[in-house]
Amino acid sequence: MTVSSSPFVCRELDLEQGLLLIGGPEFDFDSFPALAEQFLTQIDATVVERELNADLHVWLIDFEGCRLMLKGEHYAGALWLEWLSPNDSETLAFLATLLTG
Repeated sequence: MTVSSSPFVCRELDLEQGLLLIGGPEFDFDSFPALAEQFLTQIDATVVERELNADLHVWLIDFEGCRLMLKGEHYAGALWLEWLSPNDSETLAFLATLLTG
């Protein structure tokens, strides 16, 4: 899978905290769902569940059998993935390499 021409890139990988910070296009509250779907298409993941809070979108996603949280906070323009278990660190590291190009 080649993603170097994609709008989404790995900004930072923190395996101690279980976070993969993602750089990408700017988004607001209303445009997050379309942006998130574009990101999920890029990494070939699917949505399991969506939760909407006051200023935070939280989606449970499935990537090759691994469940991760995709979060987007529009005020800060932050997009990131979180693991649900330390056992998912290899998956986050793999996704970071995909997003590095």
